[in-house]
Amino acid sequence: MYTDPHAIYLNLSCLDFLLIELIPMSERVVEVIGERTTSSNNGMQSILSEKDARIGEEERRGAVFKHVEGLGYRVGQGLVERFSQDRPRFANVLDVMKFICKDLWHLIFRKQIDNLKTNHRGVYVLTDNSFRLLMRMSTEAGGLDTITRVQPYLWFPCGVLRGALANLGVQATVIAETTALPVAVFHVQTLRQD
Repeated sequence: MYTDPHAIYLNLSCLDFLLIELIPMSERVVEVIGERTTSSNNGMQSILSEKDARIGEEERRGAVFKHVEGLGYRVGQGLVERFSQDRPRFANVLDVMKFICKDLWHLIFRKQIDNLKTNHRGVYVLTDNSFRLLMRMSTEAGGLDTITRVQPYLWFPCGVLRGALANLGVQATVIAETTALPVAVFHVQTLRQD
């Protein structure tokens, strides 16, 4: 593991608090941007049907995803830029994934990924059985409601993974899911580079 003698250390609780507030803040940002767009629509008001309201909710959720994942993407790029500069180039994508699972994940969440699986055809599955962001989360209803409400909190780590991979020369799509708290599973599909 890489240690920087000139590093400035920060309590890990600060990261937890930041990530907990990231989703509500992004929802507020998207709401404000949406209000500005609606008010600049020449004052035309339309009555939304139930279908239109559902589409609006899906668009809002998509905008929040884009915002949160974009923030994570930039963080992932910056972390890799900083902490891989003294390392030799990686030989293949599997070496990149091992670096992310061991070193980068430990840097961010103070533990390594619990399981890395691959089909050797560009698909990687990273499993964290005690994902730090999900350790203290629950809802009153529990079950499916909890899983649905937790999903947005996985968008930031998806962006971190995608940004880290991009900065290491691997274009990929990253999707996260959870079936039970605090387990997080990240599916990484690398894109062919012809």
